[in-house]
Amino acid sequence: MTTSNQVIPTGTYYLDLDTPSLLLDLGVLENNIAKMAEFINDVPCSLRAHSKSHKCPTIAHMQITAGAIGICCQKLGEAEVMAHHGVKDILITNQIVGATKITRLINLLAIADDVKVAVDSHKNVEELASASEASGDQLGVFIEIDVGMGRCGVLPGEPAVELAKLIDRSPNLELMGLMGYEGHCVNIIDFVERRKLTHEANSRLLQARDDIEKAGIEVGIISAGGTGTYNITGRYPGITEIEAGSYIFMDTTYRQVLNDFDQSLSVLATVISKPADSRIVLDIGIKTLVGDFGTPVIQELRPALKCELNEEHSLWFYEHAMDELGVGEKVRVLPGHCCSTVNMHDHYYVLQDDRVVDIWEISAARRAQ
Repeated sequence: MTTSNQVIPTGTYYLDLDTPSLLLDLGVLENNIAKMAEFINDVPCSLRAHSKSHKCPTIAHMQITAGAIGICCQKLGEAEVMAHHGVKDILITNQIVGATKITRLINLLAIADDVKVAVDSHKNVEELASASEASGDQLGVFIEIDVGMGRCGVLPGEPAVELAKLIDRSPNLELMGLMGYEGHCVNIIDFVERRKLTHEANSRLLQARDDIEKAGIEVGIISAGGTGTYNITGRYPGITEIEAGSYIFMDTTYRQVLNDFDQSLSVLATVISKPADSRIVLDIGIKTLVGDFGTPVIQELRPALKCELNEEHSLWFYEHAMDELGVGEKVRVLPGHCCSTVNMHDHYYVLQDDRVVDIWEISAARRAQ
């Protein structure tokens, strides 16, 4: 097995890896996938696993083998990678806009059996309709509904109905369903409040379905949910699939929200400086451990008083002297945000009993287009 700059023999002890390295505990990963599959078996909805968290075809196939009906991708580039690696059922949970990207989307239909895309504007629908008609392809679309997050999506009522009518008049477009993401709910720590706001979001999505069906247009799939709301949205009547992604890894942010899944992902780092007894510096920063939200934690230690992330350094401040750590020692750091951290790496070092058993390429990392 090789990485871009070193050969790692099977059986290598994880502390013998160079740093920074992205570590993935295989047993915990498999348990998390199995736990979600068990939940899905007991509710009337399916799992469409969101691959933006892992960006790795190997993991996508593991999720599908465990029962996921397909995957979500947030970017067209991610979908292209997944399709070229044999994933056939893909929902792009984003708007694909402009001639360049739409041409790529139409070309993708020749590789994957079933590609769908989100829409929320008349102009985009007209562009997709024209391109699919010119190619002779049938393209599935999901109307994205703004369920309270205030990002993309149309509102229930007339805006959703008028967009559905336009799609219905387009011979090469097929309205597959609706999608909505209650991203404003997924990180609410208090479960009662999280459930209340999630139910409000779910009800907006189902209201949009009812509005469209009253106009005589059938709506099949209702897709929603994330890891923080999987056990709320997954039980909500009328939701047909959930789009959870981070559950396979977890991070320090999600661990404050729910304990249903365990943390399988960490970044191996080295102490490169100890300027004071209560302060250490690691060789990881925002280029390997993204700090967009959530506070990272050194797995082997109590939480730090403060963590500062620079480009290539992280500074960890503690209340008392850190006698257990010296320069040259290695630690595992649990990320505050698993998805953004994964995107900065090229490979997972897959561990079992603290030994490297495989290296998986993160093929869709940084596929931002």
